[in-house]
Amino acid sequence: PSLPWTPGNDVAGIVEQVGQYVNKFKKGDRVFTCGTITGGYAEYTVASDDDVYPLPDNLSCKEGSAIGIPYFTAYRALMHKAHVKAGETVLVHGASGGVGMAACQIARAYGLKVLGTAGTQEGLSLVQKNGAHKTFNHRETGYIDKIKDYAGGQGVNVIIEMLSNVNLSNDLQLLSNGGRVIIVGCRGSVEINPRDTMVKESSIIGVGLQSATKEDRLESVAALLTGMEVGWLKPVVGPEYPLEKVAQAHEDIIKGSGAVGKMILLI
Repeated sequence: PSLPWTPGNDVAGIVEQVGQYVNKFKKGDRVFTCGTITGGYAEYTVASDDDVYPLPDNLSCKEGSAIGIPYFTAYRALMHKAHVKAGETVLVHGASGGVGMAACQIARAYGLKVLGTAGTQEGLSLVQKNGAHKTFNHRETGYIDKIKDYAGGQGVNVIIEMLSNVNLSNDLQLLSNGGRVIIVGCRGSVEINPRDTMVKESSIIGVGLQSATKEDRLESVAALLTGMEVGWLKPVVGPEYPLEKVAQAHEDIIKGSGAVGKMILLI
């Protein structure tokens, strides 16, 4: 981006002022966003009313700041791209971060059998508490074989993949006939054997919120607001940093040993 530039899209707080033609919100409303115009790393931010949503009283502003991109991405991955059905098995490969935890909660609420991986005992415990029927430590040697054994001969129907440059080849071995790998995260290139997709007629599908249509967003909002209302959508807040420590927060993301919930800034 051209400088000066302020990062940050997922924000929660109190409306300070609304534009002349805005009628969905008023000063004093509790809201969260899934996008900003001026950036979220600030005491005040400007956002289009299309990217602002009401924050229910049963969620704190800290929790509200952890909704945006993680939950909209997880819903899009599961519903719009994987087209999951109740009764299917989904593996959330890297489930202890913001998107992974959201995917576990959504999948469990919609009737799927949920498997999740994490790299620490704390992460595994959180994943279990947030929707997973079974968890696996992806730092353990042989964990892929354990997932295969647990899934049985049919394999898993859907994999939500957070680190595809490391895991994609193994993912293809875990899929059922007609299985789908949904790529949410990647940090580099990877080599796979395309034949692994042929026998099972499996699919590799990328997901990006920027491609969502207005109709997609409206569907996602309706589903997620319902989740907040009935209680299955409960963001897990991870490490918290004051705004002046944002550089340290970025360092910890890059060098951290594993995600546990959604990292947030307090202002």
